[in-house]
Amino acid sequence: MGKSDNVILDKSFEFSLMVITLYRELKGIKEFDIARQLLRCGTSIGANVEESTAAYSRKDFNYKMGIASREARETRYWMRLIQKGKILNVPKEYFNEINEINSILTSIVKTTSESLNK
Repeated sequence: MGKSDNVILDKSFEFSLMVITLYRELKGIKEFDIARQLLRCGTSIGANVEESTAAYSRKDFNYKMGIASREARETRYWMRLIQKGKILNVPKEYFNEINEINSILTSIVKTTSESLNK
């Protein structure tokens, strides 16, 4: 499966793979609860973006992207907690990716919301 023209779809999928790696590392040090929380929200981003591609309306699309945006923010929260709590070192690239995903999703939700309110 090659790259698509959908940047957020590709980025959120690739980020899910990164989250799975971090999840496995957390499980390896027996941080099961935090590992599950991170896995749930970190992979939910891509799942909701994927669902948005089959949205039946612009309102439904915006709703799914809104969920993805909230999940991305929650993921950043857990990553910060893991890092600041000295549970595990979260590579800088993870933070770069989640910040970029957050920016893209925020922009999509804002633009779509504006078009729905016209």
